Amino acid sequence: MLDSADFIVAIPARYAASRLPGKPLRLLGGTPLVIHVAQRAIAAGAREVWVATDDERIRDALQGTPVQVAMTSAAHASGSDRLAECARIAGWSDEAIVVNLQGDEPFAPPAGIRAVADALAASGAEMATLATPVEDAEALFDPNTVKLVRAASGDALYFSRAPIPWHREGFAQNRQALPPGQWLRHIGIYAYRTGFLQRFAALPPGRLEQAESLEQLRALEAGFRIAVALTPEPFPPGVDTPEDLARAEARLGGA
Repeated sequence: MLDSADFIVAIPARYAASRLPGKPLRLLGGTPLVIHVAQRAIAAGAREVWVATDDERIRDALQGTPVQVAMTSAAHASGSDRLAECARIAGWSDEAIVVNLQGDEPFAPPAGIRAVADALAASGAEMATLATPVEDAEALFDPNTVKLVRAASGDALYFSRAPIPWHREGFAQNRQALPPGQWLRHIGIYAYRTGFLQRFAALPPGRLEQAESLEQLRALEAGFRIAVALTPEPFPPGVDTPEDLARAEARLGGA
């Protein structure tokens, strides 16, 4: 059995979230959301945990924790752009494995965080991510649920908001139930080496990325590999709205 990869976790945390302003500092069980996420990264065994932010209030909330903070530009269009600047500030080597953990994932399983780093190290791909089986037809047809297909090698072939692959016979008869087979839902966690992170952030948005609003398609369209591993544990829903926060509070309290 291979040893687990040595990795860093970097958490992009922007204060001005449109649907939940001040999201990183919203309290969950009396603790800011961003600290919950960082604690998951620490529990995963990351050798360093960084928060990349554009707001001093987030930096101040992390004082007294083992988390390091990179103050990054407010102009970044995406989390990967913010992490590329964080990498330059931190001075990581080009070969360092960086896991991009979204700042709204307070219940991200440590085993899943480790799994995406291990998938990158084992595959030799430029990027790695995770997936889990789609559980019902409603999720498959939901454009807010990102689906993917992968090759026999485990590399991603495509990501889409549309239901892929399209089961011609099955869906011609019934779109209320999944035909036999396996459909995969994407989990938005990524691993890459620092050198590739810089290259990726420097690429212009591709036409597929712009059509689907899925940043990972930029890498596929440019010809880079994305290894896809199945998550070893479920990733509970993240926090993006006030309703999500209320559900997270109930979950934390065991309700």
